[in-house]
Amino acid sequence: MSRQGTFRWGLVMFCVAALGGTPGRAQEHYEVTMERGVPAKMRDGVTLYADIYRPKADGKFPVLLTRTPYDKRNSADFPLRGAARGYVFIVQDVRGRFTSEGEWYTFKYESQDGYDTVEWAAALPYSNGKVGMFGGSYVGATQVLAAIAQPPHLAGIFPFITASNYHDGWTYQGGAFEQWFNESWASGLAQNTLDRRLRASTNAMNWKDKLPLTSYPVLEPGGAEGLASYFADWLEHPAYDNYWKRWSIEDHHDRIEVPAYNVGAWYDIFLGGTLRNYVGLKAHGGSEAARHGQRLLIDVGGHAGPGPKVGEVDFGSQLPIDLEGVILRWYDHVFKGIHNGVERERPVKIFVMGRNVWREEDDWPLARARNTQFYLHSSGKANSLQGDGSLSTEAPKAEASDHFVYDPADPVPTRGGQLCCDPVHLAPGAFDQRPVESRSDVLVYTTPAFQEEFEVTGPVTLELYVTSSAVDTDFTAKLVDVWPNGFAQNLTEGILRMRYRKSQEKAELMKPGETYKVAVDLWATSNNFLAGHKLRLEISSSNFPRFDRNLNTGEEPEHASRFSKATNTIVHDREHPSALILPVVPR
Repeated sequence: MSRQGTFRWGLVMFCVAALGGTPGRAQEHYEVTMERGVPAKMRDGVTLYADIYRPKADGKFPVLLTRTPYDKRNSADFPLRGAARGYVFIVQDVRGRFTSEGEWYTFKYESQDGYDTVEWAAALPYSNGKVGMFGGSYVGATQVLAAIAQPPHLAGIFPFITASNYHDGWTYQGGAFEQWFNESWASGLAQNTLDRRLRASTNAMNWKDKLPLTSYPVLEPGGAEGLASYFADWLEHPAYDNYWKRWSIEDHHDRIEVPAYNVGAWYDIFLGGTLRNYVGLKAHGGSEAARHGQRLLIDVGGHAGPGPKVGEVDFGSQLPIDLEGVILRWYDHVFKGIHNGVERERPVKIFVMGRNVWREEDDWPLARARNTQFYLHSSGKANSLQGDGSLSTEAPKAEASDHFVYDPADPVPTRGGQLCCDPVHLAPGAFDQRPVESRSDVLVYTTPAFQEEFEVTGPVTLELYVTSSAVDTDFTAKLVDVWPNGFAQNLTEGILRMRYRKSQEKAELMKPGETYKVAVDLWATSNNFLAGHKLRLEISSSNFPRFDRNLNTGEEPEHASRFSKATNTIVHDREHPSALILPVVPR
């Protein structure tokens, strides 16, 4: 799959088998008519273009709208299916992309253009005035940013595999730059920008007098300047400042007044945002409909690709779902009042790995899960898989600390995990971590084999007491399920840039040799460790190129190029009880 293709419609409509529920009445079925390139003028005069699929029948119908930067022409299958079901489907190119006019800049115009497009769609002669939105990744961003603007005719959103904050959990995580995603996504987006530039500048009349004839340029692409100016801006704003706050979803949950069906995935790069949107909207949504109308579904894959096999692990025949069917079924209930079983379902549905089964829940996080501390232990030799690191619920007493040398010139390589957007060159998902665990700059802590099933479902945090010889460095963590045959399956991971240990709004360097208590957010998982399996924690200071390398010098990361080694230490004794905090579900 190409870099740009990762985001295209075919990825986000990735599921193939039906997800339960029996319609309460026979579904409507219409012939479909289609219009291409329908213009909609925005408040500033810029025209955006959409393709419209609708029932070939008299009457007015609810609208399902998706706004995409990935080319509205990529697929017609879902709009045709939905229009036959009794919806007007509108697929629009966002500003500055493909057929639409204007300047493309990530996130900048999505609230105002989303508002204007919703109201335009509601006023169409075949619309009944009720507009819902759907889509994943950036197409999820176009929904929630529109919802924050509160267009009067928006009545529901269905965002999947998308974020709640475009600083933490999209461009940065724990203060570290999401290098692989940011570079591969920006390069993919720039292809259309370059194509538009070429088409605008390709005019042979401009060169008709040029001599000698061999100097005719054929094409005049110009330089790279302006192809992705937002990428440079991301780097110039490493802290959570006003550049990011204007687009924050989680800071404006109270402005979203419509119900939302949130879909995420284990191993998805935006999983943390999906979970935060569900929790935040349920607690702080701007209306009763928003607070009580939240749904959450978590499967496996997302941007890591469709199941049942994600990376090297096959998660079984129960995994795939018909996401298109879920969208239509939910909107059938919310917009048409059809009693199709949605009203009887619990609000949360998650896929439990290990057992590889679906399960409905009353809420997220699970109320019955108990946060349990698994303390780090060793005699000071937890380096690599051959070391003596262990995990247990017994608090430490007098123990030696663990040390490793982090060299940014030789970083720990990324192996699977929550990645996007070039699976050919860096594959995402579940992979055997033993090649990484063989390194001396990776600390490994493992439990004994479980005698019976052991379930971890919910948010995962690592509390550490650390010191460093550097004024700035990173600490990374990875939760692993170790199979009886030794296969070490990564489950979830996190990173903390120490200059942002107190706040992502203001950097503060360390004092070398001083001990700091920090928390590394590993987001969340749902995994049943089967009998005979072990639970493992990896700690290091790099996960490259998923995250940029901390060069340890304290210079501004976006401009730094000078490397310095750092000796990093994990302290785990009676006074410094470093621990992995896991949400354990009682049997």
